Amino acid sequence: MAIGFAITSTEGQYNGKITSFVVLSCMMASMGGVIFGYDIGISGGVTSMEPFLKKFFPEVYTRMKEDTKISNYCKFDSQLLTLFTSSLYIAGLITSFFASLVTTAFGRKPSILAGGAAFLAGAALGGAAVNIYMLIFGRVLLGVGVGFANQAVPLYLSEMAPPKYRGAINNSFQFSVGIGALAANLINYRTQKIKGGWGWRISLAMAAVPASVLTLGALFLPETPNSLIQCSSNHEKAKKMLQRVRGTDDIQAELDDLIKANDVSKTIKNPYMNIIQRKYRPQFVMSIAIPFFQQVTGINVIAFYAPILFRTMGLGISAALLSAIVTGVVGIGTTFISMLIVDKVGRRFLLIMGGSIMFVSQLTVGGIMATKLGDHDGLNKGYAFLVLVLICIYVAGFGVSWGPLGWLIPSEIFPLEIRSAGQSISVAVNFLFTFVVGQTFLSMLCHFKSGIFFFFGGWVAMMTVFVFLLLPETKNLPIEQMDRIWKEHWFWKKFVRTNKELIGKIDGA
Repeated sequence: MAIGFAITSTEGQYNGKITSFVVLSCMMASMGGVIFGYDIGISGGVTSMEPFLKKFFPEVYTRMKEDTKISNYCKFDSQLLTLFTSSLYIAGLITSFFASLVTTAFGRKPSILAGGAAFLAGAALGGAAVNIYMLIFGRVLLGVGVGFANQAVPLYLSEMAPPKYRGAINNSFQFSVGIGALAANLINYRTQKIKGGWGWRISLAMAAVPASVLTLGALFLPETPNSLIQCSSNHEKAKKMLQRVRGTDDIQAELDDLIKANDVSKTIKNPYMNIIQRKYRPQFVMSIAIPFFQQVTGINVIAFYAPILFRTMGLGISAALLSAIVTGVVGIGTTFISMLIVDKVGRRFLLIMGGSIMFVSQLTVGGIMATKLGDHDGLNKGYAFLVLVLICIYVAGFGVSWGPLGWLIPSEIFPLEIRSAGQSISVAVNFLFTFVVGQTFLSMLCHFKSGIFFFFGGWVAMMTVFVFLLLPETKNLPIEQMDRIWKEHWFWKKFVRTNKELIGKIDGA
């Protein structure tokens, strides 16, 4: 029985090359990843700053400073504190469905522009916050911005990229997320040293910088050829854009496929109802499973709460923030490696390898914390350094696999008629479980203690088996011909093949 399927021939490949026009356009669109990453990094940092806690979460501050009886694992357990982090993702979840309508009706560019503008407003409000209500409302606006950007940017990158470079170009989204998170950690490290205790305002307000770049840049972004065909009947305009994007006049084969896909999409009145049809079952399952598994790797334990986690182990605030910077550098470096090799070694290999690395490192960290970190003592320097190294190994495993590929795979597997709906489901599921993990982690840390790493390690084992059995290889295949991989897969072919195709297969056997 064949577990996976890879396209190894060049049949169906289009003409085209990497052009400076595509590179510049995708670099600008990838700023949507920077705003997402900046927010992930900044929220974990400011929630470990004592002036910020003292102003907005005084109960947590008092517990951390004065309660000597409470367990190390429970000092930061506060539903209001986690709501500060996770409120963004509820807003993003809801917004992603509205963003789907905008992306389908008006194109990818307007959604990217709306995302940058909303994030800019949220950054201003957060930096100026004087009470918890302003703070949370600012987070909601940030969520609206991220909801639009995360819905549109991965689609934009996949549609602009030539098929054989699609993995590398789409992975630039996660690379940009890493850059944003690293920038946030560096800023947190500096602002927490500012005397007077107002450095957190700079941290929150600086989100306006990447948001401004994205908003202004989006005004000059070209629309994708796929979107031009989908949103208007002007095929000549789409043809000229496709020629410019691919750097050649010989684009008729790809244009014909785009027009054909658009004709099919016009027959779909409700893509959300169509995506649950049997013939789209593989894509529907992946639109839920891939983002779900990406979140239950436990990465947001590190992304949101790395400084808090390191403080739980007994490190000071500067050391905790510096450790978060180190893990951020590792994440960026390994995501860059993924960009270089994903279109050569394939998606499945990276996911299985990355899952194995994460599983081993999580179990080891859990074992060290179970045996060496008590409820009231800290880890000694040797074990604290070992845990940091193991967490870096874990982040490396995520950075080369589930980090970038969790965005790449959903953006490339949907046919045009359900593409925007499928992407919005994927983003919504991502945000939903980001919210669940973000909102429950500090409570889980308090109750599970070191067992939290075994909990996430179990999920990593399960998702690695899922990939091995059920995810076919998608590298180098044109996005409008992706239905081929499901028809050849040992399990999914029974859902997507028509009776005529099945009979033909039997007759030809």
